[in-house]
Amino acid sequence: MAQVNTCLKRIFTIFNLFFAIVGGVIILLALLSQFFTSANGGENLEGRTSGLIVLYVAGIVTLVISILGAYGAHKESRVCLIVFLVCMVIGCLLMLRVGVPIAFARPELKGWMEEKLRSVLPLDKASDNVKNTADGLQAGLHCCGLFSYQDWEDNIPDSRLCSSQEEEEMCQAVGYRMLLRETRVYSRPCFPIIMHYILLVVDVMLGIFFTMAALALLGMILSSIMIHQMNSGSRPTMMLTVPTIFSTPPPKYQELHNPPPY
Repeated sequence: MAQVNTCLKRIFTIFNLFFAIVGGVIILLALLSQFFTSANGGENLEGRTSGLIVLYVAGIVTLVISILGAYGAHKESRVCLIVFLVCMVIGCLLMLRVGVPIAFARPELKGWMEEKLRSVLPLDKASDNVKNTADGLQAGLHCCGLFSYQDWEDNIPDSRLCSSQEEEEMCQAVGYRMLLRETRVYSRPCFPIIMHYILLVVDVMLGIFFTMAALALLGMILSSIMIHQMNSGSRPTMMLTVPTIFSTPPPKYQELHNPPPY
């Protein structure tokens, strides 16, 4: 078996070391998420269980594949490298399978979100769950209504009222038919802020998916080169002989005569 190029082995080892770090970080995030969930008394644990399982599985699989690739490069094991190559092919296809539809759906996300949110207006007549969610967004983002303060009609929740300590440019004075005094509310609607964070999360997800796909493609290339080098050294050497059809025939034997005695 031919020896794999030393520089290629080092590059491949560094590549798998990076993959192992990524797997460890994913597992660490899952542990931290589980810890904070338990610290909060296990609230909404049922909805987070599937997410934790996905994180644990992704981290463990990434860690195992990186160890497999590093071991295969160190021991020059063709079987381990072939398994690593198959895992990289599957991983690259999965990342593209998820990332490409998200990339095509991103331009239409804003219109889809706007249509869904407008269907719950007016907010003062929406369900309690929608009202509580809107109140939390307004208090946290310092905004008023989804698209304007008129989304609440004449019912003003405390979450969108400006305090006396708010900056002047963040507030506006509005009047209502049912109120005898002027009220100051946040001037910014919540929908643009919500969309900013949603698109930011989508862009981060796209960056992760396509980066992982590119890394998987790089792993495919490196492992393929190493397997090719091993296969090249394991092929039997073939002896080539020159055909004798056009070769010059040897000279005929000549009869030797003893010289006559004198």
